[in-house]
Amino acid sequence: MYSYKARVRYSETDENLFLTPVGLLNYFQDCCSFHSEDVGVGVEFHKERKLVWVISSWQIIINRYPTLAEYITTNTKLYDYKGCFAFRNFSMLDENGEVLAYANAQYTLISTENNMPKNPINEMKEKYVIEERLDMEYAPRKIVVTEGGEKRTPIEIKAHHLDTNNHVNNGQYIRFAFDTLKAKDQVLKENVLQIRAQYKKAAVLGNTLYPRVINGENIVIISLEDAKGTPYAIVELKGK
Repeated sequence: MYSYKARVRYSETDENLFLTPVGLLNYFQDCCSFHSEDVGVGVEFHKERKLVWVISSWQIIINRYPTLAEYITTNTKLYDYKGCFAFRNFSMLDENGEVLAYANAQYTLISTENNMPKNPINEMKEKYVIEERLDMEYAPRKIVVTEGGEKRTPIEIKAHHLDTNNHVNNGQYIRFAFDTLKAKDQVLKENVLQIRAQYKKAAVLGNTLYPRVINGENIVIISLEDAKGTPYAIVELKGK
């Protein structure tokens, strides 16, 4: 298990001084990045070998959001490889060891030469210890999206939405989903128990995302689509 300690910053909180959902996801992403860097297979290692890990899906369970200046510990562990896929768990704890949130994520290794999936090389796999996966209820990677729903305000992709791969960072899709919510929706930020995200194709600078919102019983699905209705990403928010 890889861990790092931090303190919730004002810049990461919402109007009520709680860590935002995107802030939570960023802690998980940073923990994964720190883990890779510290074992010697970080960004430069992958860049030299023309490889990049892209995230395929998130499942995040929230027990409570930490507040401004609260001390937290974020953990991650790699628990499996299957072909070009890697699987990680995450958790966030408060000072007393209370589990604030935990997650499962699936990654895909991509060659930047041909944009095709590639199995991890031994030099990479040797750096990690495969650990036992977290005891949690694992949701399917795929999110079922029905027809219909309500179209919301389109989102134009700007430079600040991009990451080092010049694609929209996966956390930004979560931000877009929450920003799309309206007071009439079944689930709002304040009562989200679970966030699931499935990433279908990468949005880049100049693309426009067209959100389509489908409300169910204590659940909201936000499909972030292109002009033809093909999803870039699908986000499911489940209420408490």
